[in-house]
Amino acid sequence: MSQGSSNVTGDVASDVAIIGGGIMGSAIALRLCQRGLGVTVIERGIPGAEASSAAAGILGPQMEAEGPGPLLELGLKSRALYPALAAELRELTSIDVGYDRSGVLAVAFDEAGEAALSARRAWQLARGLRVESLSGEAARAREPALGPAVRAALAFNDDAQVVARELARAFSQAAAGAGARFLTGRYVRRVLTDKGAVTGVELDGDVLPAAVVVVAAGSWSGLVEGAGVPATVVRPARGQLVSIETRPPLFRHVVSAPGGYLVPRRDGTVLAGSTVEMAGFRKEVTVGGLAAILTMARTVIPALADAPVTGSWSNFRPFTEDHLPVLGATSVRGLVLATGHFRNGILLAPITAQAIAELIATGHAPIDLAPFAIERFAMRTTWD
Repeated sequence: MSQGSSNVTGDVASDVAIIGGGIMGSAIALRLCQRGLGVTVIERGIPGAEASSAAAGILGPQMEAEGPGPLLELGLKSRALYPALAAELRELTSIDVGYDRSGVLAVAFDEAGEAALSARRAWQLARGLRVESLSGEAARAREPALGPAVRAALAFNDDAQVVARELARAFSQAAAGAGARFLTGRYVRRVLTDKGAVTGVELDGDVLPAAVVVVAAGSWSGLVEGAGVPATVVRPARGQLVSIETRPPLFRHVVSAPGGYLVPRRDGTVLAGSTVEMAGFRKEVTVGGLAAILTMARTVIPALADAPVTGSWSNFRPFTEDHLPVLGATSVRGLVLATGHFRNGILLAPITAQAIAELIATGHAPIDLAPFAIERFAMRTTWD
């Protein structure tokens, strides 16, 4: 799939056009530019201002995985890239993305939850992962602010976190510094093809020629004509979050609980989330959503009841039914997909960028992308 600059010429042409300037699109742009390709990123708003910046920034493949499988393996590979990535982005942009191997405590409130934690511990140990089982008392010895409702926990000491907003800013600045051109405030109307191959994208009255088009538009991927992502495959899942201020900080570990999570930042801010709502593109913050999040927060860390709420927001995660991203080449030559990351976009950005850039540059991905191919939905959807 490698395309040289001789295939497309002129000031407005690119080797690669990337639809979407969030963390995913910006990360892919950075890796492609570092390989010497000409890249244009088209973003409808401000790069990284949508789901990328709104995310909690948990790097938790062990926390998120429901069992062994391709999502876990992809997440573990990507988590391992973060220490070097954080250093690289700091060197390129002077931005500290807040990488912190804080660990995650997954807690249970009842017998059924405790049994679920035990089952999770068993398969993770069988996979060779580090996981530690804690009683409620042992969990409170580690994090004294945990409430009495916590009766058991698992400690995932290798899971970590970053500050999503800073990561989004660092990726876009690093990509621009490496030579990527960003077209902001522009809408891609359709992907243009001829004889089964990509020729570029149509913007508002303009055409951007490109030999390769990468669809990295998150929840909006299904709205782009010709992008090869039916709106039934990647859909928006609204997530609401709340920021809470604690001074001094009450706890250090990310805490995953039934109904949500709490992410403590070094500055004392706690992010509490999150709902998963199939509400279309409605970005409201609701009474019900906030009530559920704040009840969870108070149950897990009772002292948060007296802490001030400093903000609330919502945004859209690109949801797929099997919770796996949609990655790789398509039946249209030059059309590549990097979308559908659902709750794992921050975690999976490094490995996605690495894989997609190598696929475009060499024709071969460094990892097996077959489990993430769009074709897995062929039997479940009607193509336009």
